[in-house]
Amino acid sequence: MKTITTILGARPQFIKAAPVSRALADAGLKEQIIHTGQHFDESMSEVFFREMEIPRPAHHLEVNSLGHGAMTGRMLEKVEEILLRDKPDAVMVYGDTNSTLAGALAAAKIHIPVIHVESGLRSFDMRMPEEVNRILTDRISSILFCPTATAVKNLHKEGFGNYPCRIEQVGDVMYDSVLFYLEKARKMSDVIRRLGLEKQSFAVATIHRAENTDHPNRLSGIVDALNEIHKTVNVVVPLHPRTRRHLSTLKTPPRFTIIEPLGYFDMLVMLDNASMVLTDSGGLQKEAYFFRKFCITLRDQTEWVELVEAGANTLAGAESKKIVEAFLRHKDDSIQDARLYGNGDAALKIANILVGA
Repeated sequence: MKTITTILGARPQFIKAAPVSRALADAGLKEQIIHTGQHFDESMSEVFFREMEIPRPAHHLEVNSLGHGAMTGRMLEKVEEILLRDKPDAVMVYGDTNSTLAGALAAAKIHIPVIHVESGLRSFDMRMPEEVNRILTDRISSILFCPTATAVKNLHKEGFGNYPCRIEQVGDVMYDSVLFYLEKARKMSDVIRRLGLEKQSFAVATIHRAENTDHPNRLSGIVDALNEIHKTVNVVVPLHPRTRRHLSTLKTPPRFTIIEPLGYFDMLVMLDNASMVLTDSGGLQKEAYFFRKFCITLRDQTEWVELVEAGANTLAGAESKKIVEAFLRHKDDSIQDARLYGNGDAALKIANILVGA
């Protein structure tokens, strides 16, 4: 395998791709990046390419702000045109977004092998668009790179051992990114000073999942809870632009601290200094664990079940009372062991496997 086309579109994928792109280059593999445009503004896209020194995309599709079907369909059409022209040896996709599924489908339909990084995750909730995306992407992938033993078990339970694919447990590439960039982030970011914060004096929270933002009752429950928690500890919320629009429609205004979306380095430093994390993000659940911070997940299920089993994470859903109770129960908890996701060499393992594929 000599040439790989990588499909990226959303903030978490930029973070995951950074160590892998570096490892591919070191291994002598040629990579071309297609940016679908799913996350497109400076704060959600451009800053990550600049800070993390990810190779610039060869193609930018500018597909965004559409419904799931329209977005996925338009990405599929545009990615297919590029793949037919460039004929890479394989297509690499990350995670569970519309960009992930569109890239995988485009490749599979013209018989280009699909490499799926972060395979085998399951929340077991088919109402989540992400669950649909990850299951379908796994099924049409030729090489499935899993971050945990749980992910490998999920695939085998679904019969993947009978499919013409290769399953590899390599660890989590997001852990690679944290280890590689943390010292640089500490030197370059002034976010704590800029926001007037002190170490361990605040909690970080994020809200962006459609299952929360698109349902006023759930969003109201989360806002009420964060308002209540804010009476005890400063709750700082880097707010996704779409969530900000939804908040403006609620009867109860947010009383916690709202800031603009953060770049990767700023967020690393925030996590390094925070006392706790509250989030509906899959990636942030893991990053909280990497920094040994307890996480309250503002969802009813999580694909990172091993975090719940390890006592590092609790599912609180979107009911205000449950979220506040979870905060009071865990506000002084600390995480002793942060080694569920490998040793920080997942990208190197991926590159080495692809060199021989």
